[in-house]
Amino acid sequence: METTRQDDRVNSTEQRRRELLEAADRVVLREGPGASMNAIAAEAGITKPILYRHFGDKGGLYRALAVRHTDSLLASLRAALDAPSERRERVEATLETYLAAIEAHPQVYRFLMHPAEDSPGSERGFDVGQHSAPLLRRLGEELAEVIAERLDLGPESDELARVWGHGIVGMMHAAGDWWLREKPCERDQLVRHLADLLWGRLAAAGDRVGGPRF
Repeated sequence: METTRQDDRVNSTEQRRRELLEAADRVVLREGPGASMNAIAAEAGITKPILYRHFGDKGGLYRALAVRHTDSLLASLRAALDAPSERRERVEATLETYLAAIEAHPQVYRFLMHPAEDSPGSERGFDVGQHSAPLLRRLGEELAEVIAERLDLGPESDELARVWGHGIVGMMHAAGDWWLREKPCERDQLVRHLADLLWGRLAAAGDRVGGPRF
C-alpha cells in the first residue's frame, strides 16, 4: 500500500512537471528569449516560488525545456536518417528536418540558443553558453553514434564518427542560425548547398557489412 502511494506521488509530480513545461512552452512561443519565470508562473496559475520548487531556477527550467525539445528533434532526425531512400536523399532529409524545426518554432530556438540575458524579464546569472553547449554536444554525440552504426570508416571509425557528428551539428547550427536571422535563400536551397558541402568522403564511404544503411 505504501509503495502504491509513493508511486502515485511520483506520477502526480511528473504530471505536474509536464503541465508546467507545457505552460513554459506557451510563454516561450509568445515571448521568445524574453520569457521570464514570472510570466511562466502566471501562465501556469502558480507563484514563482512553486515554479522554483520544481525546477530550482531559470537554468533548471531551461535544461528541462532543452531535453524536451532535443528529444523530439532527435527522434525526427533519426527517422529521417533511417528512411528507405538513397544516402544523398537521407542526408538532405536530415538537414531539412533540422532547419524546418527551427523555422517552425523560431521563438523556442531563440530561447534555447539566444536568451535575452539583459532584457527586463531575464533573471541575473543565467549563462546561455553554460546550457546551450551541452545541448549541441548531445546532438553531436547522437549523430556520431548513428554514423558509427551505419558507415565503415576503417580503423579510425569511432574517432571519425565523433568528429563528423560534432562537425555536422556545428555546421547545421551555425548555418541555420545565420539563415534564420537573414533568410538569404529558400530552405530547400540551403539544404542542397549544405548537402553539397558534405558530399565528399561521406559519399565515398562504404556501408558496414550486415549493419543498417546510412
